[in-house]
Amino acid sequence: MKRLLCLLMCSISFLLQAQNDSGWIITSGKVSNYTGVVAANGRIGILPEDKPFKTKSIILNNVYEKASELGVSQIVSGMNFANLDMEVDGEKITEAHVSDWHQSLNMKTAAFETSFTFKNKVKVVYTIYALRNIPYAGYIDFKITPLQNVSLKVTGKIETPKDFIEPLSTFRVLKDNETTMPILQTVAKTRFGSQTIGTSATFIWHAINSTREDQRPELHHNKISDYDNELWFSKDLIKGENYNFAWTGAECASQDFNDPQSESERFVIFNLLTPRAALLQGHKDLWENLWQGDIEIEGDIQSQLDVRLALYHLYAFSRSDSDLSISPMGLSSQNYNGHIFWDTELWMFPPLLLLNEPIAKSLVNYRSDRLDKAKQKAKNFGYQGAMYPWESDDTGEEATPAWALTGTFEHHITADIAIAFWNYYRVTHDMAWLKAKGYPVMKAVADYWVSRATKNEDGSYSINNVVGANEFAPNVDDNAFTNGSAITALEFAKTAANTVGETPHPEWEIVAKNLKIHKFPDGTTMEHSTYNGAIIKQADVNLLAYPLHIVTDKETIVKDLKYYEPKLAEEGPAMGQSVFAVIYARLGDAEEAFRLFKRSYEPNKRPPFGALAEAATSDNPYFATGAGGMLQVVLFGFGGLDITEDGVVQKNPILPREWKKLTLKGIGPDRKTFVVK
Repeated sequence: MKRLLCLLMCSISFLLQAQNDSGWIITSGKVSNYTGVVAANGRIGILPEDKPFKTKSIILNNVYEKASELGVSQIVSGMNFANLDMEVDGEKITEAHVSDWHQSLNMKTAAFETSFTFKNKVKVVYTIYALRNIPYAGYIDFKITPLQNVSLKVTGKIETPKDFIEPLSTFRVLKDNETTMPILQTVAKTRFGSQTIGTSATFIWHAINSTREDQRPELHHNKISDYDNELWFSKDLIKGENYNFAWTGAECASQDFNDPQSESERFVIFNLLTPRAALLQGHKDLWENLWQGDIEIEGDIQSQLDVRLALYHLYAFSRSDSDLSISPMGLSSQNYNGHIFWDTELWMFPPLLLLNEPIAKSLVNYRSDRLDKAKQKAKNFGYQGAMYPWESDDTGEEATPAWALTGTFEHHITADIAIAFWNYYRVTHDMAWLKAKGYPVMKAVADYWVSRATKNEDGSYSINNVVGANEFAPNVDDNAFTNGSAITALEFAKTAANTVGETPHPEWEIVAKNLKIHKFPDGTTMEHSTYNGAIIKQADVNLLAYPLHIVTDKETIVKDLKYYEPKLAEEGPAMGQSVFAVIYARLGDAEEAFRLFKRSYEPNKRPPFGALAEAATSDNPYFATGAGGMLQVVLFGFGGLDITEDGVVQKNPILPREWKKLTLKGIGPDRKTFVVK
């Protein structure tokens, strides 16, 4: 009876664990059309491949070099320390001779695992971590199970991009008292010498005293060239006896450190001398803290996985201690040069503001830290206040390629930033931040819009010659979203001034009340003064209903929805569908909201893990902007959450019939929970 009870309890425990894991782990076997998902920690992004021990790239956040001699800046794809080779009985393991191939992403612990069997000789499991607790370091944990007696050889590498210059590759065994620390290292400059990159790596045997040379396998250095630096060991394995070791690397740049070489060594030494359990627990604890802000969906496991993957990427691409922002592709690639756009403030920032206020603070601080450059740009173009760049890098100057009209004319981003700033204050009520960082930016933005607007003969104001959110229509007058965001920024600046005890400039209110929003004869909002029904790249007019709350009457909201949804181009980015979905949910139409929610991302998913491309017709994952849009549907649409002067409140939530229950956890500074049944 006791045994039966024990078996029953074990079965229940197993089922509960499986159910729990089902919303956190995405798994895949071998597929023909493969797009990886990144392991990232807000500083580095490691992108695995579908080949044994191979990674595609390591992206370094906020580290930039010119993309070409006459080009603009581009985020750096650094040295790759996460490629290894493994030989069994003298034969290199390749994808041609492996079976039982599986890869999985555990979103709860940010662990990317690969497992396979090689020729019935060894079973291999290895897990990639971009350590959250050691943000410039990666860690690959290996478990080798020999299925027969075999000889093993493992080679760790530092591979330097061929366009880097002046590489110096070394291997040294550092020593302090009886502690020895073997360090493989390469130091080089990026292609035009703007950055010095230092990368260090080593093997770790946590189960033994790996600091003593007589207790670890002998290490051998093989410098193929200064661009290919290798360290290897060999070991005879006995059938059935698991063999565990790790490979760790750290990569530092002169952007962040005066001496990136030495700092990379110190991080590797820290990982070498810290017990494995403690090192990985520190990483897992920080991810557990991140997941205090979470979204739980009952009754639809696929939606749960999709939503968690979106939130995982926003967390993986950012840090609360960095004062850095998030580019459209995060740390997954060099797409869009790793620059910062409106994508952050309008799409990614709102979910993070609700679910992780410390990260949201980093995002707004990124802009306040670059206020002086925005003021300089305004002055250079003949305006007052602050004019933020359409594409921003580490400098805060305009980083858009000169041929792109967006860089010279897409000005709504300046208002988008101020709106994000006021929303940050409305959620946190952080008066010290508002006075020191928030209001100075909002005031400068308001002054810009006053100088940017043109007064018409009838007393109204226009903002002329802009590129709006719909970039298919360049150099138009009175773009709906540009004018709407300017109105909102001006109104918020007035409220912020009164909040901090300052006197708002009277022209802020005058311009805000008189900026033109054009209408068709039937009352439908026109996208700009000469709009004639052309296909649009993404939602523009509809943003006046959400998130701007300028168009508030239901009749006009519905007219604008019905008019503009059919005009969205298939090659447009995902966010337009997200906006429509939020608005339909707020109107109480769960069916239309759910249809558009799924349409906002499902056509963009790429196998095998569901990484999001920018559009249904593109192949450039991971599109963090789209992730922000779909999360807003859940939070501000189905969840009914709204940001008000009183903080985050819930208004008229609605549940799709496909879901049984929606739980929003860790909302706002008080970490509140909201439930929709």
